[in-house]
Amino acid sequence: MNRIEKIQYLNQILLEEMPEYQETAAWFPRDEASQRRLLRSLMNVRPPIPASQKFLTVQDALLSEEREERGVVDVETLPAIAKNPRLVLWQGDITTLKADAIVNAANPALRGCFCPLHSCIDNLIHSRSGIQLRLCCDEIMTAQGYDEPPGQAKITPAFHLPSRYILHTVGPVIHGRVTSKDKELLASCYRSCLELALSHDCRTVAFPSISTGVYHYPLMQAAHVALKAITDFLRLHPQLSVTMVCHSPQTLHAYQVVWNMLYQETKPHED
Repeated sequence: MNRIEKIQYLNQILLEEMPEYQETAAWFPRDEASQRRLLRSLMNVRPPIPASQKFLTVQDALLSEEREERGVVDVETLPAIAKNPRLVLWQGDITTLKADAIVNAANPALRGCFCPLHSCIDNLIHSRSGIQLRLCCDEIMTAQGYDEPPGQAKITPAFHLPSRYILHTVGPVIHGRVTSKDKELLASCYRSCLELALSHDCRTVAFPSISTGVYHYPLMQAAHVALKAITDFLRLHPQLSVTMVCHSPQTLHAYQVVWNMLYQETKPHED
């Protein structure tokens, strides 16, 4: 199969599974880009149910092709920030990073974002990992029996991402002013992920800016909590390196400003 044939086959199978979307799917143009958007939309709304081996084989081939076309960035090639050789601030796409683990800012259900084509990192990670990730998360959460509380972490394989693992954590949702509890929960997200990474022999971990999107944590305040939690942890665990991934120039600038403020205040240990 060529690419458009793979996409068309996957769409056909998903629409047979979910016939309630057939009428909507008919409105999508037939060009490759539009049909690929339809495929992502259907993958986003698909429940965590098993798929046939042929479906997985075709999906895996498509996602592998797309991963190679996007390119892979090895975190060990990225320049470290001034005064801390084990911390990187980088603007880019976390799903392109080759690291031992990347972090997903998840929702409490921990089964991915079900909103078609949503721009959140949870949606992007699930879309590019493949449908196996939702099934894996569903097994974990079904066994747990309740929604994931903020500040904790779970680990899964990364499937079709360049990293080995995905660490899933739920950040605090901000309603009004940031409270001391919000700060502690956000810091706990970073610590819990790093502790879980260490327990799985990870040495390189990449984070997004947790809770600063649809959870409305003010960016500068979140950056302060994140960088302090990370640098405090790195002092105790010299085998770890962390990449802080910023999705926009504005986010990167905020983290750079906060880092400069933190360094002046605390003079982090220079390894």
